Amino acid sequence: MRHASRALAVALCLTALAGCRGSEAAGNEPPPGGNPPPTLPPANPPGTPDLGTNASLNGKTPFPADNAWNVRIDTAQVDPNSDALIASIGLTTSLHPDWGTTEVDYGIPYVVVAGNTPKVSVTFDYADESDAGPYPIPASPPIEGGAGSSGDRHILMIDRDNWILYELYAAYPPASAGQPWTAGSGAIYDLNSNALRPEGWTSADAAGLPIFPGLVRYDEVAAGQIRHALRFTVRNSRRAYVYPARHWASSNTSADLPPMGMRVRLKEGFDLSGLPAHAQVVLQAMKTYGMIVADNGSNWYVSGVSDTRWDPAIFDAFRNVHGSDFEVVKMGTVVVP
Repeated sequence: MRHASRALAVALCLTALAGCRGSEAAGNEPPPGGNPPPTLPPANPPGTPDLGTNASLNGKTPFPADNAWNVRIDTAQVDPNSDALIASIGLTTSLHPDWGTTEVDYGIPYVVVAGNTPKVSVTFDYADESDAGPYPIPASPPIEGGAGSSGDRHILMIDRDNWILYELYAAYPPASAGQPWTAGSGAIYDLNSNALRPEGWTSADAAGLPIFPGLVRYDEVAAGQIRHALRFTVRNSRRAYVYPARHWASSNTSADLPPMGMRVRLKEGFDLSGLPAHAQVVLQAMKTYGMIVADNGSNWYVSGVSDTRWDPAIFDAFRNVHGSDFEVVKMGTVVVP
């Protein structure tokens, strides 16, 4: 989440209702976009997620199988404006894995906590679009960029026992004992539900989407399959959003710029043979489930979790994947605020 984008988005936003986590009403269903019925991924294996920082979920997938993050789009139609949209992001720009093997390599960490983890109060800069909490922040939580970071400082927490996701943006610990945590914004998601944020609300991300389900994680790649869409950023977005996004972060109204929530996929003809095994897993997910525009940032930056176990060859392989290798999946109704 970029501070300038967030300030602009809040200034534009007209919604001031607080305390709601969205609904599953008919108005929040995916609009018809000419896509085939969803193909559901395999059922979750019975494994229980481990506890701790960047812990394995042991195959358990956040959100229901028919959730937008988990639906295959490999046979969906191509958007009629795909060429212009892809060109706006960069045809010759290489795909960039925005994670590495150490904390200084950026990446967005997460922590899996038990259901009895004590919850703490958080005060928000954008309280009118944040879930009040409290939040199960552990004693020494993993913060994006590290404890001394001045960047986005996301904290992502998964309550494995109640299957709830908690996400904070620009999170800072109390200045003194007895004081609450502070954050720019926060969102809470029932991982058994397809409920969306209220219309026009942000989250801990510019698009009003959860961050965690779109990350490239080592546990999934090592297991040989990613069964969900990935999260990526673009430098210039449109003042609009499309399902499943709920929010925008731009003042530019050009129809040739991507709205938040736009989905792209790696073209079927892209040859994966000869690439490192881990790279093949990630790129195959881009073919099968695609990537979703979630925030303003550098073009073609794909979000992942830094982990010492990554084979560095995966990062080299991405340099040979370019914007021209992608196409936009046909969008449904584009919401223009």
